[in-house]
Amino acid sequence: MRQDLHQRLLAARAATPTYPQVGATRGGRLPDGYAHLRRRVHLGHGPEVLERAGRYVLGWGSQLGTGFAVHPGAPAQEGATVLIRLSLPGSRWPRIVIPCRVVWTVDEPDRIGFAYGTLPGHPECGEESFLVSMDADGEVWFEVAAFSRLAAWYARLGRPVAALCQYLAIERYLAAVATVAAGPGAQRP
Repeated sequence: MRQDLHQRLLAARAATPTYPQVGATRGGRLPDGYAHLRRRVHLGHGPEVLERAGRYVLGWGSQLGTGFAVHPGAPAQEGATVLIRLSLPGSRWPRIVIPCRVVWTVDEPDRIGFAYGTLPGHPECGEESFLVSMDADGEVWFEVAAFSRLAAWYARLGRPVAALCQYLAIERYLAAVATVAAGPGAQRP
């Protein structure tokens, strides 16, 4: 399994993104021709919340906190290629291996986050961003923005299931980051 993962990572590093609008989640308007998804959650107030949540996000915490595995596990860096793996609990089915490339990162006093784009072998085609930001009043937010369309035959065949899976994953990303942002011992509603 380890050798297979290494071979898949090498192949993904040699690949180019499966969509031309690389980096489009950095701006406000998402490109036409894709399904758009934008969700955000309030995390709290102040620079400590921003820093705690931002470091978690850059360390792939939203994915890891949702049950995905990330290989290699280094913090998100622009240009890095990763394999996001998912195995269904209680299932003997093989893990789904999803190749992605980090297309941008930001680490500023009021914004911390990154976006990754799809590579060949990903069931979708598009980009997803994970951004923690603090507004002028010191309120901290976590936003996930995505544009995508189904690429793999099995995703297109199960279109309603694929859409539900993406929605559920994003809701779990939001919940994972909100839990960490609340800090140790805090309870979330």
